[in-house]
Amino acid sequence: MRIDLNCDVGEAFGNYSLADDGETIGCVTSVNVACGFHAGDPSVMEKTVKLASEHGAAVGAHPGFMDLQGFGRRRMDMSVEEIEAFVLYQVAALAGFVRAAGEQLAHVKPHGALYNMAANDRAISDAIVRAIARFDPGLILVGLAGSLLVEAGLDAGLRVAREAFADRAYSADGTLRSRCLPGAVLDSPEKVTRQAVELVCQRSVVAYEGDVLQIDSDTLCIHGDTPGAASIARAVRRGLLEADVELVPMRAFV
Repeated sequence: MRIDLNCDVGEAFGNYSLADDGETIGCVTSVNVACGFHAGDPSVMEKTVKLASEHGAAVGAHPGFMDLQGFGRRRMDMSVEEIEAFVLYQVAALAGFVRAAGEQLAHVKPHGALYNMAANDRAISDAIVRAIARFDPGLILVGLAGSLLVEAGLDAGLRVAREAFADRAYSADGTLRSRCLPGAVLDSPEKVTRQAVELVCQRSVVAYEGDVLQIDSDTLCIHGDTPGAASIARAVRRGLLEADVELVPMRAFV
């Protein structure tokens, strides 16, 4: 068995920091770097890309809504043309830092509200896919397993990585439980590790309501802004390796 382990990083901004990205990046195989709209800034982007390069982690762009105050987790009413342009802008910006570091951008994973809206709205999914294809059709699109975003990417001929979440609770319909509700985020290294191993080895997860969901995934996400993210990442990595799961960047097999 093999899986890519990814983490959302580079989400500091100016004088504000969220986590020890360096320690977290050392535990994963791919990273999703904030592109300055929901979090991050040029200095943080450059530093994060350098850290990823030093640790051998594949780098992806993590575009979101222009919503620093809400950390990109608030829904915004934008036209599909605006969404396409906003995604293209952010991917291109991050790709510049990646190229300057002598690396190659590997994937694109929408962030927060944009990600969740795309999972259930084909028009938004198509806008994201068009932006990626216009910039580089060789990039991998990362989307929620079983979602319309994955469907849109496959229909457009993109390489697609189906994503599952080690540190988030699922609803019975296969979507992520809203962060507005209790129990949406798993913050215990033990709980997150147990769910990660179950997702990879059993290809299933127990939803918040108790239903068992079947999920086929290529990559598992750990959120870098969760308190104790580095400890969680270490525990998940150790748990997967102990379960004889090979950790491989998604670009090696998607």
